[in-house]
Amino acid sequence: MTTPEEAGFRIDPPLVADERTMLDAWLDFHRGTLLWKCEDLTPDELVRRSADPSTLSLLGLVRHMTQVERGWFRACLAGEDLTPLYSRQGAEDADFDETDPLQGEADIAAYGAEVARCREVGAGFELDDCGTRRGEAFSLLDLPAHDRGVREAQRARGHPAGAHRRQRRRLTSIDSR
Repeated sequence: MTTPEEAGFRIDPPLVADERTMLDAWLDFHRGTLLWKCEDLTPDELVRRSADPSTLSLLGLVRHMTQVERGWFRACLAGEDLTPLYSRQGAEDADFDETDPLQGEADIAAYGAEVARCREVGAGFELDDCGTRRGEAFSLLDLPAHDRGVREAQRARGHPAGAHRRQRRRLTSIDSR
């Protein structure tokens, strides 16, 4: 599995920069944090649910964020006609509900590829350029800064912390026996 450092993720954002650089850097920081939380976990640990009856798992978050990136940047901002990667009618939460430990590396690679593609898409727009979602206009500036890209990434970043700690506690208790 590629580490966040090898993938170019989890780089501390600059403390002083222009608005575009700062927004892009913080979004990448949150993206990298999600990958970092998955680092060194086995496939079974990646799909382990954080707490029953929740279907939340680290791999589910990776899959969800893949769809979030794809949806906001490519479909809503760039207007690409895309089909969902995981969700479908009758299985709207398939990104969380249908994780497979044998697909973990592929799902993480898909996330990395989607992030790279979304960076390219975002770079082609100015911060005040607009896209639409469900008939509502939003600017690229709104996407990462407000209740979309960064907030979604922050929420995803917070969820794996608990799941990651649970995995580490379990491993520590096994090692100390």
